[in-house]
Amino acid sequence: MKLIVGLGNPGSKYKSTRHNVGFEVLDLFCREVCTDEVKHRFFSSVANGKYKGEELILAKPQTFMNSSGTAVNALKYKYGISPEDIFVIYDDFNLDLGMLRIRLSGSSGGHKGMKSIIESIGSKDFPRLRIGIGSPPHGMDVMKYVLGRFSPDERATIEESKLMALKALKVMIHEGIEPAMTRFNGRRD
Repeated sequence: MKLIVGLGNPGSKYKSTRHNVGFEVLDLFCREVCTDEVKHRFFSSVANGKYKGEELILAKPQTFMNSSGTAVNALKYKYGISPEDIFVIYDDFNLDLGMLRIRLSGSSGGHKGMKSIIESIGSKDFPRLRIGIGSPPHGMDVMKYVLGRFSPDERATIEESKLMALKALKVMIHEGIEPAMTRFNGRRD
């Protein structure tokens, strides 16, 4: 069993913001693989899924980004999932718009949602799929940028990248992290 987590902020105020790209990719994946209704439990919106024989728990933490670890840790303990079977999908302003980056483990890279997860589960050794949202314009506050919405041109790029991220996630689950890294790291389309 694997826990697939998309990071974002709950509520209509944050819908379609740069910081919610993880939620958006998870929603796309859930449309294909979810086997039951979304339920609200363990500080998350959760659904069961199955992909190529692999049992999945799909979750969108409802704790707000900076406290994502509370939800992930609760799910980890509830389902007895080890860190290497927790896959996290999230935005990264250190990557060019639409670029994908997959890693087996690592630091938070300054992402507060990831920092919360690492601290809460006591490990940095879990796979992650980052989607580049581009850097804020010079002088713009980072928080304002990540909570802002994409321009129409940026949105077109992100929509393509979400589809590529969906393909990458499927490879991560079915073939492994390293094949996914080889095929998708640095890709935008």
